[in-house]
Amino acid sequence: MPSRGVVVPDLDGARALVTGATSGVGLEIARVLAAHGAHIVLPARSRAKGESAIAAIRETAPAARIELRDLDLVSLASVREFANGLVAEGLPLDLLVLNAGIARVGDRTREVTEDGFELHFQTNFLGHALLVLSLLPLLRSSHARIAVQGSIVSALYGVSWDDPQFTRRYSALRAYASSKSALALFALELARRAPEVRVDLCHPGVVPATAIAPEIRARVAPAIHDFAVGRLWNPPAQAAEPALLALTTDVPGPAFCAPGGLLQFSGPARVRPAFRRLIDPDGSRRIWDLAQKLATTA
Repeated sequence: MPSRGVVVPDLDGARALVTGATSGVGLEIARVLAAHGAHIVLPARSRAKGESAIAAIRETAPAARIELRDLDLVSLASVREFANGLVAEGLPLDLLVLNAGIARVGDRTREVTEDGFELHFQTNFLGHALLVLSLLPLLRSSHARIAVQGSIVSALYGVSWDDPQFTRRYSALRAYASSKSALALFALELARRAPEVRVDLCHPGVVPATAIAPEIRARVAPAIHDFAVGRLWNPPAQAAEPALLALTTDVPGPAFCAPGGLLQFSGPARVRPAFRRLIDPDGSRRIWDLAQKLATTA
């Protein structure tokens, strides 16, 4: 259904790519964009989940135009194949939402992808960075708007520069936070290097239905969980609003769009000051160089 708190314009004729749109916040973002006329490119790791997401979107937007594509951020080869296909077709890409991500914050064991990277690092940061770098000619020619989904944990932790893949002392929470902060810094450098595109940051607040590992939810007493979900935390539909605001705001950018409630946990989307750890031009250049190096050598 259309967003209640963000005014989304008529998007008829626009083409939008939303990563992580098979469920949760990404599904709600795609649902709103489709309801306003956008043609949705829906990448999915699982075809079955992709088809289910399309059916869910068409429940509220029956005329939605959606194309299902194969994409697995855990495979850099998959990212390259996906991006190269879009570039070869040469069709405009007007809106891009980098939303997909994992938060294995209850895990104690460090996981490594087949490409050799820590799982959070590749899924949340490097896969998206490679996607943007590969699509950059198309994004520039389309004068695209890009919304980059960060995390509230960037208020607490920045990039772990001395060990960004946590090879020495693993903390799933820190690995998650570092990867999301890295993506945000990369996005800010993208805004500097590619003025033809509009880049804005956002985060959805706290969304326990999608972003917190089952192990963590299992430790929360039902009464406390129900209160938090109802009063403090964001349901997916409202959690989608910061990304939608990032795609539509006309304030000078890059803007930082986040929930307007207490501690940015929940509430209607607002443009707010960026987290201090993200105001780091040197860090942005450093993470851009790292992404380019890893994307070309892996």
